[in-house]
Amino acid sequence: MNNHYPHPIIAREGWPFLGIAVALAIVVTLIGGAWSIPFWIIALFVLQFFRDPPRTIPQNPNAVLSPADGRIVVVAKAHDPYTNREALKISVFMNVFNVHSNRAPVDGKIETVQYFPGKFVNADLDKASLENERNALAITAANGQSVTCVQVAGLIARRILCYVKAGDVLARGQRYGFIRFGSRVDVYLPLTATPKVSVGEKVSATETILAEF
Repeated sequence: MNNHYPHPIIAREGWPFLGIAVALAIVVTLIGGAWSIPFWIIALFVLQFFRDPPRTIPQNPNAVLSPADGRIVVVAKAHDPYTNREALKISVFMNVFNVHSNRAPVDGKIETVQYFPGKFVNADLDKASLENERNALAITAANGQSVTCVQVAGLIARRILCYVKAGDVLARGQRYGFIRFGSRVDVYLPLTATPKVSVGEKVSATETILAEF
Protein backbone atom coordinates (compact mmCIF):
# COMPACT_ATOMS: atom_id res chain seq x y z
CA MET A 1 0.00 0.00 0.00
CA ASN A 2 1.28 3.45 -0.88
CA ASN A 3 2.46 5.39 2.17
CA HIS A 4 0.83 8.53 0.77
CA TYR A 5 -2.82 7.55 0.56
CA PRO A 6 -4.35 9.48 -2.38
CA HIS A 7 -7.50 11.12 -1.11
CA PRO A 8 -8.97 14.63 -1.50
CA ILE A 9 -9.11 15.36 2.27
CA ILE A 10 -12.20 13.13 2.67
CA ALA A 11 -11.63 9.44 3.43
CA ARG A 12 -12.81 7.12 0.68
CA GLU A 13 -14.97 5.27 3.25
CA GLY A 14 -17.06 8.42 3.60
CA TRP A 15 -17.83 9.13 -0.06
CA PRO A 16 -21.10 7.09 -0.18
CA PHE A 17 -22.32 8.51 3.15
CA LEU A 18 -21.49 12.08 2.15
CA GLY A 19 -23.07 11.67 -1.27
CA ILE A 20 -26.33 10.37 0.22
CA ALA A 21 -26.41 13.07 2.93
CA VAL A 22 -25.83 15.93 0.48
CA ALA A 23 -28.29 14.54 -2.08
CA LEU A 24 -30.98 14.20 0.59
CA ALA A 25 -30.32 17.72 1.86
CA ILE A 26 -30.62 19.11 -1.68
CA VAL A 27 -33.91 17.29 -2.28
CA VAL A 28 -35.39 18.54 1.00
CA THR A 29 -34.16 22.07 0.20
CA LEU A 30 -36.00 22.00 -3.13
CA ILE A 31 -39.16 20.66 -1.53
CA GLY A 32 -39.27 22.23 1.91
CA GLY A 33 -36.86 25.16 2.05
CA ALA A 34 -36.04 25.84 5.72
CA TRP A 35 -37.01 22.29 6.68
CA SER A 36 -33.74 21.24 5.06
CA ILE A 37 -31.57 22.84 7.78
CA PRO A 38 -31.33 19.66 9.93
CA PHE A 39 -30.37 17.68 6.83
CA TRP A 40 -27.54 20.11 6.03
CA ILE A 41 -26.35 19.83 9.63
CA ILE A 42 -26.25 16.05 9.23
CA ALA A 43 -24.31 16.44 5.96
CA LEU A 44 -21.78 18.69 7.73
CA PHE A 45 -21.41 16.12 10.51
CA VAL A 46 -20.74 13.38 7.96
CA LEU A 47 -18.21 15.65 6.25
CA GLN A 48 -16.29 16.32 9.47
CA PHE A 49 -16.41 12.69 10.57
CA PHE A 50 -14.84 11.37 7.37
CA ARG A 51 -12.21 14.09 6.99
CA ASP A 52 -8.75 12.60 6.53
CA PRO A 53 -6.07 15.31 6.34
CA PRO A 54 -2.46 14.53 5.38
CA ARG A 55 0.00 14.21 8.27
CA THR A 56 3.68 15.04 8.78
CA ILE A 57 5.71 11.97 9.73
CA PRO A 58 8.38 12.43 12.47
CA GLN A 59 11.80 11.20 11.39
CA ASN A 60 12.94 9.87 14.78
CA PRO A 61 13.79 6.20 13.99
CA ASN A 62 13.10 5.12 17.59
CA ALA A 63 9.64 6.69 17.74
CA VAL A 64 6.36 4.81 18.03
CA LEU A 65 3.73 7.04 16.43
CA SER A 66 0.10 7.35 17.44
CA PRO A 67 -2.07 5.16 15.16
CA ALA A 68 -5.12 7.36 15.73
CA ASP A 69 -6.42 10.78 16.70
CA GLY A 70 -7.99 11.03 20.13
CA ARG A 71 -7.29 11.02 23.84
CA ILE A 72 -4.93 8.78 25.82
CA VAL A 73 -6.93 6.60 28.22
CA VAL A 74 -4.30 4.02 29.23
CA VAL A 75 -0.54 4.09 29.80
CA ALA A 76 0.25 1.02 31.89
CA LYS A 77 1.85 -2.40 32.08
CA ALA A 78 -0.54 -5.04 30.74
CA HIS A 79 -0.67 -8.53 29.24
CA ASP A 80 -0.65 -8.58 25.45
CA PRO A 81 -3.00 -11.48 24.63
CA TYR A 82 -2.13 -11.41 20.93
CA THR A 83 1.58 -12.19 21.38
CA ASN A 84 1.34 -13.63 24.93
CA ARG A 85 3.77 -11.29 26.66
CA GLU A 86 3.88 -8.60 29.30
CA ALA A 87 3.94 -5.21 27.63
CA LEU A 88 3.54 -1.47 27.92
CA LYS A 89 -0.01 -0.71 26.81
CA ILE A 90 -0.97 2.71 25.42
CA SER A 91 -4.60 3.23 24.36
CA VAL A 92 -6.10 6.03 22.28
CA PHE A 93 -9.85 6.67 22.52
CA MET A 94 -11.52 8.23 19.47
CA ASN A 95 -14.82 10.06 19.85
CA VAL A 96 -17.17 10.86 16.95
CA PHE A 97 -15.44 14.20 16.33
CA ASN A 98 -11.96 12.72 15.79
CA VAL A 99 -10.42 11.65 12.48
CA HIS A 100 -10.99 7.89 12.28
CA SER A 101 -8.29 6.76 9.86
CA ASN A 102 -5.79 4.38 11.45
CA ARG A 103 -2.11 4.66 10.61
CA ALA A 104 0.91 2.44 11.17
CA PRO A 105 2.83 3.32 14.36
CA VAL A 106 6.18 1.95 13.14
CA ASP A 107 8.07 0.69 10.10
CA GLY A 108 7.84 -3.09 10.13
CA LYS A 109 6.47 -6.38 8.86
CA ILE A 110 3.05 -7.71 9.83
CA GLU A 111 3.45 -11.18 11.34
CA THR A 112 -0.23 -11.90 12.02
CA VAL A 113 -3.66 -10.31 11.61
CA GLN A 114 -6.22 -11.54 14.15
CA TYR A 115 -9.90 -10.60 14.01
CA PHE A 116 -12.26 -11.21 16.95
CA PRO A 117 -16.04 -10.65 16.92
CA GLY A 118 -17.36 -9.24 20.17
CA LYS A 119 -19.47 -6.71 22.02
CA PHE A 120 -19.85 -2.97 21.45
CA VAL A 121 -19.47 -1.51 24.95
CA ASN A 122 -18.14 2.03 25.41
CA ALA A 123 -14.61 2.04 23.95
CA ASP A 124 -13.55 4.48 26.71
CA LEU A 125 -13.77 1.57 29.18
CA ASP A 126 -10.70 -0.63 29.58
CA LYS A 127 -12.75 -3.85 29.34
CA ALA A 128 -13.47 -2.93 25.71
CA SER A 129 -9.93 -4.07 24.87
CA LEU A 130 -10.87 -7.70 25.52
CA GLU A 131 -14.66 -7.79 25.10
CA ASN A 132 -15.37 -5.66 22.01
CA GLU A 133 -15.05 -6.52 18.34
CA ARG A 134 -11.39 -5.97 17.46
CA ASN A 135 -8.66 -6.52 14.88
CA ALA A 136 -5.04 -6.97 15.96
CA LEU A 137 -1.84 -6.57 13.96
CA ALA A 138 1.31 -8.17 15.39
CA ILE A 139 4.24 -6.28 13.85
CA THR A 140 7.98 -6.85 13.94
CA ALA A 141 9.40 -3.33 13.82
CA ALA A 142 12.44 -2.41 11.75
CA ASN A 143 14.58 -2.49 14.91
CA GLY A 144 13.41 -6.02 15.74
CA GLN A 145 11.03 -5.04 18.52
CA SER A 146 7.51 -6.47 18.76
CA VAL A 147 4.57 -4.05 18.41
CA THR A 148 0.88 -4.99 18.56
CA CYS A 149 -1.68 -2.53 17.20
CA VAL A 150 -5.35 -3.32 17.90
CA GLN A 151 -8.40 -1.64 16.37
CA VAL A 152 -11.29 -1.86 18.83
CA ALA A 153 -14.91 -1.11 17.93
CA GLY A 154 -16.92 1.13 20.26
CA LEU A 155 -20.44 1.78 21.50
CA ILE A 156 -21.61 3.21 18.18
CA ALA A 157 -18.93 1.76 15.90
CA ARG A 158 -20.13 -1.21 13.91
CA ARG A 159 -17.45 -1.64 11.28
CA ILE A 160 -13.70 -2.16 11.55
CA LEU A 161 -11.93 -1.84 8.21
CA CYS A 162 -8.39 -3.20 7.75
CA TYR A 163 -6.62 -3.12 4.41
CA VAL A 164 -3.42 -5.05 5.22
CA LYS A 165 -2.56 -8.71 5.74
CA ALA A 166 0.14 -10.91 7.24
CA GLY A 167 3.41 -10.53 5.35
CA ASP A 168 2.79 -6.92 4.32
CA VAL A 169 5.48 -4.38 5.16
CA LEU A 170 4.22 -1.18 6.76
CA ALA A 171 5.78 2.27 6.67
CA ARG A 172 5.23 4.55 9.66
CA GLY A 173 2.30 6.84 9.08
CA GLN A 174 0.86 4.56 6.40
CA ARG A 175 -2.92 4.50 6.37
CA TYR A 176 -3.96 0.88 6.98
CA GLY A 177 -7.55 0.99 8.24
CA PHE A 178 -10.60 2.87 9.46
CA ILE A 179 -13.19 2.50 12.24
CA ARG A 180 -16.61 4.10 11.86
CA PHE A 181 -18.22 6.21 14.58
CA GLY A 182 -16.25 6.12 17.84
CA SER A 183 -13.69 3.54 18.93
CA ARG A 184 -10.16 3.03 20.29
CA VAL A 185 -6.76 1.70 19.28
CA ASP A 186 -4.54 -0.21 21.73
CA VAL A 187 -0.77 -0.35 21.21
CA TYR A 188 1.32 -2.95 23.06
CA LEU A 189 5.07 -2.29 23.26
CA PRO A 190 8.08 -3.91 24.94
CA LEU A 191 8.36 -3.08 28.65
CA THR A 192 11.64 -1.35 27.85
CA ALA A 193 9.83 1.29 25.77
CA THR A 194 9.69 4.80 27.23
CA PRO A 195 6.23 6.41 27.11
CA LYS A 196 6.07 10.00 25.85
CA VAL A 197 2.38 10.63 26.57
CA SER A 198 0.18 10.55 29.67
CA VAL A 199 -3.47 9.72 30.40
CA GLY A 200 -5.82 12.51 29.33
CA GLU A 201 -3.47 13.91 26.68
CA LYS A 202 -4.86 14.59 23.21
CA VAL A 203 -2.89 13.03 20.35
CA SER A 204 -2.84 13.18 16.56
CA ALA A 205 -2.35 10.16 14.32
CA THR A 206 1.22 9.92 12.98
CA GLU A 207 2.28 13.33 14.30
CA THR A 208 2.28 12.46 18.03
CA ILE A 209 5.04 10.21 19.40
CA LEU A 210 3.53 7.75 21.88
CA ALA A 211 6.80 6.19 23.00
CA GLU A 212 10.41 5.52 22.08
CA PHE A 213 12.22 2.19 22.00
